[in-house]
Amino acid sequence: MAQQLSNQRIAWFNGKFLPENEVMIPFRDRSWKYGDGAFDMTRTFNGVPFRLKEHIDRFYRSLRYLQIDPGLSAKEMVAHSEEVVARNEHLRAEVGDWWLGQRVSRGVDAVGDEGWDHTGPNVVIEMLPLPLAKRGKLYREGAEAMTTTARRIAPSMLSPRAKTHNYLNMIMAEKPIKALNPDAWPILLDENGNLAEGLGSNIFIVREGALFTPSERYVLPGVSRQMTMDMAKQLGIECTPGDVDLFDAANAEEMFLTSTSLCILPVKSFNGAPVGDGKAPGPITQKLIDAYSKSVGCDFVAQYLKFSQ
Repeated sequence: MAQQLSNQRIAWFNGKFLPENEVMIPFRDRSWKYGDGAFDMTRTFNGVPFRLKEHIDRFYRSLRYLQIDPGLSAKEMVAHSEEVVARNEHLRAEVGDWWLGQRVSRGVDAVGDEGWDHTGPNVVIEMLPLPLAKRGKLYREGAEAMTTTARRIAPSMLSPRAKTHNYLNMIMAEKPIKALNPDAWPILLDENGNLAEGLGSNIFIVREGALFTPSERYVLPGVSRQMTMDMAKQLGIECTPGDVDLFDAANAEEMFLTSTSLCILPVKSFNGAPVGDGKAPGPITQKLIDAYSKSVGCDFVAQYLKFSQ
């Protein structure tokens, strides 16, 4: 069916494709009131969603943990997401590539006399431009990572493996770091004082030619984290998930962050001290960047640098 092209991004909201400025969430929605919902996000490479099924599968694990039924299957969520991508493709050239997100709230806390048309889970599939220009210099110079005083929520309280709308732990952890250095990337520690994760990113270090990354129990298990571990195995690079403490980080030869939007981001300094010789990326990080770019069919470093010029 032919569709009219619009200069507004199109989203999917509770069964309908709409211009995103027509997506209206009721003020009594529990996600707005309490952060009671879940989300997931992937990115596109040349307009193609990255490992969409894996992201949706992770999304549904978060929903099961929160005991929220979105009212549609994972396959339907994938299909609607692909359609949202298709309906926005004519806008992509200007922005390069997209974030593609799925969000589900528990729904409206209704007293019963308001006359809401819909009180069940609110479901949104959205797209927004990747911050390519803003992040470009991170790939040109390497990122600065700093640990923050706020700890990542412990698994005994709320599992960090669920990607929920309650992001205050991350947001408040970021505040003191950004006040000190607006360009630094905050890293949270777990309840035991080991490295956990950044805001939407996992962390890896290299020591004696081997990779180490925090245990999945204390972090959101990133799709790019798993991809990096798989690539390391294929390249013959040993990779060990487990406790990574501040001593390990201080003695790292290389360090990098992974996320679906960042892909692999080299880190040049940690808590103000150079990582290794201070030159990022290091040789192992570069091997993984090259393998990642080849796998997704996009030189993501060149893309970030192009849009930041």
